[in-house]
Amino acid sequence: MAGNNFMEIIGRIQERAILDRLCSEKKSHFTAIYGRRRIGKTYLIRKHFGEFSFYHTGIMNVGIKDQLNAFDKSLSEYSNKEILKSKDWFEAFDNLKLIIKQSRKNKKVIFIDEMPWLDTPKSKFISALEYFWNGWASARTDILLIICGSATSWIVKKIFNNKGGLHNRVTQKIKLKPFTLSETETFLKKKSIDWNRYQIAKAYMCFGGIPYYLDAIEKGKSIDQNIDNLFFNSNGLLFNEYENLFQSLFINADKHIEIVKILAQKNKGLTRESIVNLSSSSSGGTVSKILEELELSDFIRSYSSFGKEKRERLYQLTDAYTLFYHNFLDTKKIAPNYWINAIDTPRVRSWSGYAFEMVCLMHTNEIKKALQISGIHSEESSWIGTNQNKGAQIDLIFDRRDQVISLFEIKFSSELFSISKKYSQELLEKMAVFRAQTKTKKAIFLSMISTYGILDNQYKAMVQNELTINDLFN
Repeated sequence: MAGNNFMEIIGRIQERAILDRLCSEKKSHFTAIYGRRRIGKTYLIRKHFGEFSFYHTGIMNVGIKDQLNAFDKSLSEYSNKEILKSKDWFEAFDNLKLIIKQSRKNKKVIFIDEMPWLDTPKSKFISALEYFWNGWASARTDILLIICGSATSWIVKKIFNNKGGLHNRVTQKIKLKPFTLSETETFLKKKSIDWNRYQIAKAYMCFGGIPYYLDAIEKGKSIDQNIDNLFFNSNGLLFNEYENLFQSLFINADKHIEIVKILAQKNKGLTRESIVNLSSSSSGGTVSKILEELELSDFIRSYSSFGKEKRERLYQLTDAYTLFYHNFLDTKKIAPNYWINAIDTPRVRSWSGYAFEMVCLMHTNEIKKALQISGIHSEESSWIGTNQNKGAQIDLIFDRRDQVISLFEIKFSSELFSISKKYSQELLEKMAVFRAQTKTKKAIFLSMISTYGILDNQYKAMVQNELTINDLFN
């Protein structure tokens, strides 16, 4: 049975419960754990199990000879006798069988990390894996095979959507998601970083809930000092992260980077047709494939604007780190205290507003809980319309089953947000345009999410639901 020191791992309660169940069942399981690079997949498995009957991790950018040599070394570490050199993957998995047969553990946990890197061209790795599982492991009752990899598109295409012998062989899929704000707060407290929730939210706006990035934060320094040190210092951990991130995940990553750059120019997203027209690719199929891979890897999302048909879906860049990079780092700025000196600039304020919208988008469950509508089905979207040739947009919409539409205005501010007379008129006009253009007959509730709340003045009453940053931490 796996270890149960849950205090060593932040969150991941459901994932760990699943792993414990798989260990306890008297049948073999083929489990795939996937998610964005730096999300903590390897850390979770290592910490949860502590030890394995066999563990190996693939090597990036090497050929089959080097991959097999490394695999043989891992085999030797877990063997009580000399392992003959494997001439191919079929022989390597045969040698793995010998080692597993030696194990006296009730459940033989086999963990193969960064599996996509093992699948080099013409290596027949997938065929050998298929033969190992179908011809031996699946017939036993004591095997827990765990595969892992940051290249989510490879996991999905080669394993989940396999058309051959691995079709429907995965018995458990676990997608690891970024930390929530609440989990981020717990993580930082574990590092003895005592920030208020404004600073934690700002960190989330830069790093997302990515444990690897959050772990680089230094205690005793403000969030703005940390941003300067990590992003705008040539020795900072995240100064060159962007190139490494995409190159490690995708073949021909330059094409993925091009699409990301295009999406970074349009906050609310673009249609596939618009992206094709703006890209250097002459093939719409190529663009579709790249968009699929980026979405599987959690860099972008596709969504339908309220009232629009599925074929009019928009693709939107949502990864916090990537958004931050394209706002401030694509020119590789290096200057002492660059960020701290730029805090009050229009560019930073514009980024802050949009980044906070993305934070709210990632916490719709917490928003529903705060509104006490968790049990009511709703569909989340945004909306863009026009009013006398002027753009009108709604940041976030909950189209609820109880015949209510919640329209959210989202404001990031260092103090109470004040609704002015002019802004109140803009809100009324926006709601009127929304009702007229969507022709909805549902009740419309104007809701607002802000950092510290709304200043109590004569216009505050128009807001029916007021949420603050604290509600996102629930």
